[in-house]
Amino acid sequence: MNTPEIGIIGSHEDWTNQQITIALEKRGVKPHFFNASRFSVYLKEKCAVWSKEINLSELDLLLVRHIPSGSLEQIIYRMDVLHQLEDSGTCIINKPKTIEKMVDKYYTSFLLANAGLPTPETILTENTEEALKAFELLGGDVILKPLFGSRGRGMVRLSNEDMALRAFQALELGGYLYYLQRFIPHYNRDYRLLIIGNCLIGAMERHSSNWKCNLAQGGKAYPCSPSAEMIDLSLQASNVLEADYCGVDLLQGEDGTLYVVEVNSMPSWVGLQAVCDKDIAAAFVEYILEQL
Repeated sequence: MNTPEIGIIGSHEDWTNQQITIALEKRGVKPHFFNASRFSVYLKEKCAVWSKEINLSELDLLLVRHIPSGSLEQIIYRMDVLHQLEDSGTCIINKPKTIEKMVDKYYTSFLLANAGLPTPETILTENTEEALKAFELLGGDVILKPLFGSRGRGMVRLSNEDMALRAFQALELGGYLYYLQRFIPHYNRDYRLLIIGNCLIGAMERHSSNWKCNLAQGGKAYPCSPSAEMIDLSLQASNVLEADYCGVDLLQGEDGTLYVVEVNSMPSWVGLQAVCDKDIAAAFVEYILEQL
């Protein structure tokens, strides 16, 4: 077999991408890096996608590690390009349809709940009055989340009506949605499980001094031996979203109930690798090369 041509959409300065690159180069593959905001499409008899004078349509495999923020038009165009490449025969990880399922927190929550997986009670509305009703219905203690976002950014806990009203009025001015989840007391800890190819690769427990356990928000990572229930829930979530790989965030309530909180289609594993003996990048590269 000839050496495969592999592209990575993302920054070569990102730590996880650097580890993937090292693992690929050990297998004799030097990846090309691309920024999704630099795509150019040529539509003629046979469609082609260009970036940095390289025809992405001729790549064997494309890893999507980052989609830059932008206008609705820009985001739709970038996802359209990924669909075009996939339809033209390029192997894309994760698949565009999978990314679309996970980048939208509401769509993720809906798909998980619809499949019968335990998720925090959620209400989404565009109306301030309905949002206040939802605040009461959810027990007067909720997490207000942005529909799009990662690393815990933009999440706010609202635990009194005046605070909730001020937050909702501020969002109303910007034309935002109200995505509300019932707050689940969880001893300021949660779990991240990394699934690759329908297999558990590693897990960590995250502790924090407050309810946000994300490492980017000050949480600390610790080794974890997940229970059979945690593994099963994570594998189910990955299957529901049709992911090649994903980071599944689980939260265990003080009553012992497990919830699937979020699923990340482009997970970093810098924190996980620090508490995991397995070479995660090597396992990931082993998987993606098997898809060729």
